[in-house]
Amino acid sequence: MWKEFKEFAFKGNIFDLAVAVVIGGAFGAIVTSFVDNIITPLIGILVGGIDFTGLMISIGDADIMYGNFIQSFVNFLIIAFSIFMAIRLLSKFKHKEDKEEEEEEIDAQEKLLTEIRDLLKEQNERE
Repeated sequence: MWKEFKEFAFKGNIFDLAVAVVIGGAFGAIVTSFVDNIITPLIGILVGGIDFTGLMISIGDADIMYGNFIQSFVNFLIIAFSIFMAIRLLSKFKHKEDKEEEEEEIDAQEKLLTEIRDLLKEQNERE
C-alpha cells in the first residue's frame, strides 16, 4: 500500500497539479486586484458610481442583502471576462508559436525533398 501511494504521490501529474493550484491562486489574486483596483472603478465612473451593496430588504429582524449578491454577480462577470480575455490572448501567442513551428517543419521537409529530388536527378543522369 505504501509503495502504491508513493508511486501515486510522486508522479509528475501530482506535482503539475500542485504547481497549477499555486499559480492559479496567484493568478486569482492578480485578477481580483485588477478587477477591484482598475476595472470596478472604471465601471463605477461609467455607470455613475452605482454600488449595489447597500440594497436590502428588511423582514422582521432579518435583513436580506440582495445588493451584495448583485455586486458579487457583477464582480464574477468582470472576473470571468478578464480571465477569458487573458486566456484568449495567451492562446493567440500559443497559436503563433505553433504556426512558426509548423512552418519550420515544412521548411525542413522541403529541404529534404529537394535533396532527394536532386539525388534522383543525378542518379537518372548517370544511367
